[in-house]
Amino acid sequence: MPDIGRGPVLIAIAREAIGREGPNGVTQWPHDWLRVPGASFVTLRLDGELRGCIGSVDAHRVLGDDVDANARAAAYRDPRFPPVTAGERLRLDIEVSVLSPRAPVPAASESDAVALLRPGIDGVCFEFHDLSATFLPQVWDGIPDPIEFLGELRRKAGLPPRFWHADVRLSRYTVEKYA
Repeated sequence: MPDIGRGPVLIAIAREAIGREGPNGVTQWPHDWLRVPGASFVTLRLDGELRGCIGSVDAHRVLGDDVDANARAAAYRDPRFPPVTAGERLRLDIEVSVLSPRAPVPAASESDAVALLRPGIDGVCFEFHDLSATFLPQVWDGIPDPIEFLGELRRKAGLPPRFWHADVRLSRYTVEKYA
């Protein structure tokens, strides 16, 4: 599925979506692979600092539409940041991550999870009842220790860093990253 031309196309879709005035993007995508269901995250950086990151963990629309919608959301609706300004748009570094389907991680405890996760490879979803959080595989670059990684993931979900319960569900995915 990787294609040398995918990256520039996905980055162009994201950049156009961020610069577009109206809410609707292109619906007739020029490549077949953009018209199949896909999940993506769009990460924006300005001067090396995170400026927005929004995505879909599971595919629920075609990939072209998903990248378009997530780019606009990362630029204008990430609750951690004010909306991107016109002056920032052209200076943004854009990264698009295309996610594989999630696979369950059969972990009955934190130690099971630590043994099963692949640092630097796995994106991880943590779910407990109605609380959930995910980290892309790129987060391992900043949090390489699996116990600390899981602790920050639980904190992101609104739980204590060392929380574990029989109802915890973990899943993992990989990404194709384009910047």
